[in-house]
Amino acid sequence: MTERRYMTEDSLAMETIVLRSSPRDDGLFDVLLEATLFHPQGGGQLSDRGTIAGVRAVRVSSVENEVVHVCEQAVPLGAAHIEVCARSRALHARLHSAGHLIGYCGEALGWRPVKGHHWPGEAKVVFEGESAMRVFDAQEIEALANAHVEAGLPRRTVLEGETRKIGFGELPLHGCGGTHVVSSSDIGHIRISKVKEKKGQVSVHYELVGE
Repeated sequence: MTERRYMTEDSLAMETIVLRSSPRDDGLFDVLLEATLFHPQGGGQLSDRGTIAGVRAVRVSSVENEVVHVCEQAVPLGAAHIEVCARSRALHARLHSAGHLIGYCGEALGWRPVKGHHWPGEAKVVFEGESAMRVFDAQEIEALANAHVEAGLPRRTVLEGETRKIGFGELPLHGCGGTHVVSSSDIGHIRISKVKEKKGQVSVHYELVGE
């Protein structure tokens, strides 16, 4: 089982052990590490990219209890230095954290967030209405979310058995395996670009200014 260091630390580089490097049918290689900082695709978030022993890791996926790094070339077994691309990690963490803030704000108006998709260029949070819901006001949600950004709320991480929960300041904790900014102020300005209503659900599409 791969040790998932990204769950408990923000480091982007470390030394680890390459346990396996096997060829794929598409000419790439599946690489298995003893411990990793790479976040695999899942939970509404794209995977990290970076290098393993200088070899480019183009994507990362979670297969059962293992984290599989798909690399351009074979990687020698044994000790290796890994490094996560700082630029893509920062963008994914900002988008995912922004989605959480939008979710909190929707909950405050009586809407329940049921799905998050935090990919660049297509980020959205999907809500379903509760019995005490208010009219969904996108401008109000955007203003509330950006007020949380400006407040510089510190990230809170709580581990409960196998579950990791993430929150900001005194806002509610939610189970999440993704990467997040250290402070809400690192997110930058959030802009709600579109709101779509269909079959009792509201999809709130958002972007970051300067993304």
